[in-house]
Amino acid sequence: MKHTGLFISFEGIDGAGKSSQIGALAQVFEAQGRVVTLTREPGGTPLAEKIRALVLNDAMDAMTEALLVFAARRDHLQQLIAPALARGEVVLSDRFTDASFAYQGSGRGFDLDMLSYLERMVQTAKGLEGFFLRQPDLTLWFELDPRVAVQRLAGVRLPDKFESQPLDFFSRVSNGYLQRWQQQPQRFARIDADRLPESVRQSVLQAVQQKGWLA
Repeated sequence: MKHTGLFISFEGIDGAGKSSQIGALAQVFEAQGRVVTLTREPGGTPLAEKIRALVLNDAMDAMTEALLVFAARRDHLQQLIAPALARGEVVLSDRFTDASFAYQGSGRGFDLDMLSYLERMVQTAKGLEGFFLRQPDLTLWFELDPRVAVQRLAGVRLPDKFESQPLDFFSRVSNGYLQRWQQQPQRFARIDADRLPESVRQSVLQAVQQKGWLA
């Protein structure tokens, strides 16, 4: 039986621990016979990974940053995400468009209306019933106090330009995620990330099970 493709994004401020949970969820899906594609943003394709290196390390203004991120997202969608979903795979992405609204929008102060325009332009796709806006079927938001996130990031490794930002930046980013959740609560599952990894993992599994996607 052909499966329907599933698109799940993992979101949260740096230090929330979302990346460590992606592999665990992938293993659960694979154990139930699903093919899983693991990816990330910015990145996921050779071109998008080159853009990722620029965005994470080079100085630039907020508009340049946003345009580069959405250019990478377009290639990511066209070359990896949409084909995988068409094959009936489960796509697990470490960040997607909510991160642009949180980081470039709330964090860096870029115009939210312009981000919405870029979102529509880049993510509009044609399906059997006409055009639609490609969004994750479920977004797992790893919610964490920015003060805890900063403590987790301190001294872990050489930080990129986002990870090295001050507390007030992460506070604005966190508020940006809150705003996205308020606008589209049906798409989000809020995960309390200030717990032991196993407890967080159980919340992730519960959120996916509530959708009827796991036994």
